[in-house]
Amino acid sequence: MNMFCYQCQEALKNQGCTSQGVCGKTAGVANLQDDLIAKIKLLGYWGNQARKAGKVDRELDRFVIEGLFATVTNVDFDPARITALIKQAETALNKHRQGDNPPVSTSVLSETNEDIRSLKELLIYGLKGMAAYADHAWLLGYIDDAIAGFIYEALAATLLPAISADELVALVIKAGEFGVKTMALLDRANTETFGQPEITVVSTGTKTGPAILVSGHDLLDLLEILKQTEGKGINVYTHGEMLPALAYPKLKKFAHLAGNYGSSWFNQQAEFAAFNGAIVMTTNCLQKPLESYQDRIFTTGLVAWPGVAHIADRNSGQSKDFSPVIAKALSLGGLKEQAGQQITIGFAHDAVMQVADKIIAAVKTGAIKRFVVMAGCDGRHKEREYFSQVARQLPKDAVILTAGCAKYRYNMLNLGEIGGIPRVIDAGQCNDSYSLAVIALKLKEVFGLKDINDLPLSFDIAWYEQKAVIVLLALLYLGVKGIRLGPTLPAFVSKNVADVLVKNFNLKLVGEPAHDVGLIMAGQ
Repeated sequence: MNMFCYQCQEALKNQGCTSQGVCGKTAGVANLQDDLIAKIKLLGYWGNQARKAGKVDRELDRFVIEGLFATVTNVDFDPARITALIKQAETALNKHRQGDNPPVSTSVLSETNEDIRSLKELLIYGLKGMAAYADHAWLLGYIDDAIAGFIYEALAATLLPAISADELVALVIKAGEFGVKTMALLDRANTETFGQPEITVVSTGTKTGPAILVSGHDLLDLLEILKQTEGKGINVYTHGEMLPALAYPKLKKFAHLAGNYGSSWFNQQAEFAAFNGAIVMTTNCLQKPLESYQDRIFTTGLVAWPGVAHIADRNSGQSKDFSPVIAKALSLGGLKEQAGQQITIGFAHDAVMQVADKIIAAVKTGAIKRFVVMAGCDGRHKEREYFSQVARQLPKDAVILTAGCAKYRYNMLNLGEIGGIPRVIDAGQCNDSYSLAVIALKLKEVFGLKDINDLPLSFDIAWYEQKAVIVLLALLYLGVKGIRLGPTLPAFVSKNVADVLVKNFNLKLVGEPAHDVGLIMAGQ
């Protein structure tokens, strides 16, 4: 066994990757990431000790958050960059430790008790997803010291040799609580920086001329690209999880933000090869670049691939310098005009509340019988066609609430509308699952219900990586029960831990589409 990784849904045979990651991660990179996480656990231990003494060190907070994010699936594939992070971690340890380090192993499998290992890994993967969202908020200047404090507490707990399963379960649910806090913080950061998302019709076609394609999740990177390309005759397109950017007022005001190109992250090799322009990958969701476009794809932030040009981070409050991207776009022939579909986006919680009267009336008259949350991640497995089939087979009085790249399984199916309300209500990126929770809680209040589970609402969630893990834990913390999860249950969840989730939260695995649709419409 050259490596062991089972943190994402595509773990080999739903057991674990042992020679190379299905994501393209080499054994060398996987082992470096394990070493980095081991050191981050130690930093969490010492950071937790400092917090107990009332000391806050935001430099350490930022490093730990970025270090966790760097190991999320499809972020950093560059051994040199990860090695540099390990050296930074060692420097931080020399600065912050106050005695002997507690024992820590770099091996995921070093914990011999399968259930304790399962809970510790569930906690770690939840922290990675939380860190990703916290980092996005931090880049916009929004910081909650309590979030880093919990991250330290949870990291320190993973080093305790005698911690019980019950204690770990409590921490996992607490991670869900802080997942809600983190997504709420990022929601505030995005809306106060870029404006409240507006219901917006987006073109998926292309225009003639030089072009830049922006993928990933980072809205600030997109804003800086738009500012630096203004007046240069370059059209800027979003890809993947950047689609929701087209609904933010401060971004959509740029006339050369031309629309959305392509679909989900796992289609990028074909889509990027066909895009005759410069490409910027701002966060995770990177696949191995093909030779046909390796000289015109750029990474930035924490995302990296060996040999791919990288746009450096900001210095002293200045913008990133995207001039190499602009030069590359201008040097290429650009795109030709091509027609595309029109899709409606921008249904974040504020926008939905503006049309709440229509939604409530449709529910009361029976025009809407059920809401189905089909949020989360997309991926390569053929089994994910399940979500498209469910969307097609849902009765015309069912409305899909979505967020994340899972939407690409059904957002172009032309499912129609109900009284002017689209049957696919797109709240935004994966972190905007928070918006779906806010909408559900508001509807519970409006209908005078005591329990969110009394709403005509079902959850049919697709998961792929660690941000989906923290979204799931957030939903569990909010008391949501009966969630269907697929296309497989996480490999890192042991049978006993799965049994606890089933018993306490009625968590279930997706089944055959037609059968599930029947149960969903029956509220089961």
